[in-house]
Amino acid sequence: MGADGHLPLGKADTSRAAPFGPWRIATLDLIDEEDPTDEIARIEARLDELAEVAERCRKFILASKAAIAGGGVLLIVLMLGLFGANETVAIGSIAAVLGGIVSLGSNVATLRQTIAAISEAEAHRSDLIGTIDLQMVGDRTLKLI
Repeated sequence: MGADGHLPLGKADTSRAAPFGPWRIATLDLIDEEDPTDEIARIEARLDELAEVAERCRKFILASKAAIAGGGVLLIVLMLGLFGANETVAIGSIAAVLGGIVSLGSNVATLRQTIAAISEAEAHRSDLIGTIDLQMVGDRTLKLI
């Protein structure tokens, strides 16, 4: 290290080893190449997480649509004079409409990205399943006694 505590360009700090050492990384790579079932299990766990994200997005999309509709209806009621002339409620209804639009757009974009990630993960999982050498199990019928 230099006098300022930083490494000179092009130099690696070899005074501290990685937490698991370089052998750990190589071992993990070999395991992944030899046994695709671990990778498939990780992909399925990721698919479960992505499904939860998609469900949350759908709930937020529904709430956003409700905020847009509620704010719009309230603004129309205020404009018709059925609720009185209250500027605070008018500003609140406009804020609900705008907030709902922003939330709707954000969650629709996130949902699209999540669906694309799910499709990609499912395709990768299918490819990995295709690489497994499956063996046919005997065609015996079990007899119950």
